[in-house]
Amino acid sequence: TLRTEERQRLARERREEREKQHAAKETQILEKERKAKLQYEKQLEERQRKLKEQKQREEQRRAAVEEKRKQKIEEEKERHEAALHRTLERNQRLETRQKRWSWGGSVTPDAESKTVLLHTASKQPPSPANLRQAEAAMSKRLSSSAALLNASDRTRRSQLSPLDSSVISRLLAPTQASLARSKSAAALSAD
Repeated sequence: TLRTEERQRLARERREEREKQHAAKETQILEKERKAKLQYEKQLEERQRKLKEQKQREEQRRAAVEEKRKQKIEEEKERHEAALHRTLERNQRLETRQKRWSWGGSVTPDAESKTVLLHTASKQPPSPANLRQAEAAMSKRLSSSAALLNASDRTRRSQLSPLDSSVISRLLAPTQASLARSKSAAALSAD
């Protein structure tokens, strides 16, 4: 009986030892699982935080690009308006110069052409002698106007850019053509 009791006691101690080891292993496993779960949650939070930060950076970059694009459009618009304003001012200056230097503008008619103007104003037909005088006065006036135009044109063109010079040339062309037409009309009426 002593041996049997001893064997039973030893078996019970071994069983208790095995149960303790088993409980310790289970505790270790549970602890590992808990740590793994905490690690996973931590990694998940870190990943979400990084994604959120990346999204914010992308939104900021997109907003900066959009702001830059708007600023560029605004600068381009301002540049365009300034160029348009300069062109309009230049055209107005050219128009005032053109009016100032046109043959019908500031040059006052001399006495001979005044007589022709008086005849036409009174609607009386001018005499051939008056027509010849008018033709001579007109040619004199045309040549002096053309000389004035050419001289002032040359000095002004030397001070202007090629674009301004070409604009002035285009603007002056009809004036010179109208001078030629007036001259030929005077010659025809004299004939």
